Amino acid sequence: MNQSSIKLMIVAGEASGDKHGASLAIALRQQYPDVEFEMFGAGGDEMRAAGVETLVDAREVAIIGIPEIARALGKLYRAYKKLLDAARNRRPSAIVLIDWPDFNMRLARRLHNEGFKIVYYISPQVWAWRRYRVRALSRDVDRMLVILPFEEEFYKNAGIEVEYVGHPLAEAVRATVSREEFVAKYSLDFARPIIALLPGSRHKEIHYHLPAMLDGARRLQIEKTAVTRKTAKSQISNLKSQINNRQSETYNPQFVLPLANTISRAQVEAIINEAGVEIQIAERDTYNALIHAEFAIVASGTATVEAALADTPMVIIYRGSELNWRLIRPLIKLDTFGMVNLIAGRRIVPELMQHDATGERIAREVHALLSDQVRLDEMRQGLQEVRERLRAGKGSGAQTAARAVMRTVLEN
Repeated sequence: MNQSSIKLMIVAGEASGDKHGASLAIALRQQYPDVEFEMFGAGGDEMRAAGVETLVDAREVAIIGIPEIARALGKLYRAYKKLLDAARNRRPSAIVLIDWPDFNMRLARRLHNEGFKIVYYISPQVWAWRRYRVRALSRDVDRMLVILPFEEEFYKNAGIEVEYVGHPLAEAVRATVSREEFVAKYSLDFARPIIALLPGSRHKEIHYHLPAMLDGARRLQIEKTAVTRKTAKSQISNLKSQINNRQSETYNPQFVLPLANTISRAQVEAIINEAGVEIQIAERDTYNALIHAEFAIVASGTATVEAALADTPMVIIYRGSELNWRLIRPLIKLDTFGMVNLIAGRRIVPELMQHDATGERIAREVHALLSDQVRLDEMRQGLQEVRERLRAGKGSGAQTAARAVMRTVLEN
């Protein structure tokens, strides 16, 4: 290492990007202890905790949907201008853009034209929709760091310098407390199966997903969904012996909602109170919630990968505004949406999209899965394949990405 001080700008605009940015910052400092890093940009609580100065708060710019983005153009432009000015004034050795394509690709074009080195970490999903954007990535990005195995070949074929670094969550999703400790912390019943609800990390996702999930939860509680020791996740075998011995008994599921750090608890509690459903909120505890849950209802996105890595069967849902759905759906060239299904190369997890993502359909699908040992076993086998692909010989994705960032910094 021939540099003792390096400036990096890291730009993430969503909860998942905040998590990846924090892991990257930590990996850089761990692997290069003799280097003094000055890191700044856009992110959230996790990046701040990792020592990144966040000039733009991800909580303020986590926006999805064409109409919603249009209404927030002023806020997004101010964030864009602040980051441009910071790059020009502080002259980072490289700019690391994390996902958030509609914003970051514009930032890449301007800053690459001004001579900055651009590393794109967590690829825009141009292989799924709006493929024409690959031309802009080829023009504006010096190195693409991808986290899904099939992306490397896609970008190589497009003539982009690309490296598959492994998924940054592959080694991160692990329990930090026992099931006993988890249920005690959130006043849950050890003898009842847990279903995790993951509605998303953006305000509009909460708006569209959470009411449907809560309606599904209410229906499942009323029906007292059958979850026997045979059909539940393997960890349910640790339940108290008197429960274990009643293999045909029906149990009333309980629900836990891991709260993304970009979402306020008050917003979620207001929706839960209105729905009149008993839900326990787990703040900053997503991995424990998933690992100790027998099942999960998950909004399409990074959380589906987290559930797969936790070995938790799931149903994937997606809802948005009708206008947004009509505008975006024709642009998507894939037959499946869920990230775990894309990685597996086939539909291993059910997907309920837009009009199908209702409380009634969610409850029906969860009930059918938990009552069918064969389907559950097939899903778990598929999830195991996903985990193996994500962990394919790369070690820590964040550490591999950190080394790739440093190679870009040191190249002439």
